[in-house]
Amino acid sequence: MIELIPAIDIIEGRCVRLTKGDYATKTVYRNDPVAVAQELEEAGFTRLHVVDLDGAKSRHVVNLPILRAITRATALTVDFGGGVKTDEDITKAFDNGAAMVTAGSIAVTCPDTVNRWLDTYGADRIILGADTRNGKISINGWKEDSEEDIIPFLRKYVAAGVRHVLCTEISKDGTLSGPATDLYRRIMAEFPDMRLIASGGISSNGDIEELDKAGIPAVVFGKAYYEGRIDVRRLMSGKNTKNEPE
Repeated sequence: MIELIPAIDIIEGRCVRLTKGDYATKTVYRNDPVAVAQELEEAGFTRLHVVDLDGAKSRHVVNLPILRAITRATALTVDFGGGVKTDEDITKAFDNGAAMVTAGSIAVTCPDTVNRWLDTYGADRIILGADTRNGKISINGWKEDSEEDIIPFLRKYVAAGVRHVLCTEISKDGTLSGPATDLYRRIMAEFPDMRLIASGGISSNGDIEELDKAGIPAVVFGKAYYEGRIDVRRLMSGKNTKNEPE
């Protein structure tokens, strides 16, 4: 079964969602990220994706107190990203309870640092952030597009030992328009052993089932959960499996 990873994106201490990474489209869904994390744990989820959008914008981690509060209040396995640029940033993220950290922009701007983190912390604690727009990797809170094409970018890091990759198709993110399944199939065909996490566009249980049937290992979703478009009881019942009858 595909791994289910709900997301909490944080701006100014509140749970928000953006559309296509545009901060001007911010919608606030909840005021208490810790309460949302507890709700998700009670629903049966075991993992959580926390994004420090303030950190992504300012290029250094900002919402560490919320990360710490979530990891103290729940037993969720938390992966944390947004503004992780330096050794101090990643150390603070782990010290405040993150089980895994997503290296996004820094993987483009300073690959030697990410390779060193892989050696220091191990490949199971580092998630490569591969957020893409028009086939290029985007950086700095998705405000800039790099010159890195996604497949060569992934190939370079897989050779360096990366196993976990979070790939967001920016044109889909926050749109509830369905996932970029063809992109994820292409990635899995190239890297069949990758622990790929699909992100962007999830609107329903059906979208998650589609990714599961395509062999995608994991999926992140946020807006669809907040807007009640996902039937959590059905999702957690184990019906989203590759062997589910048509």
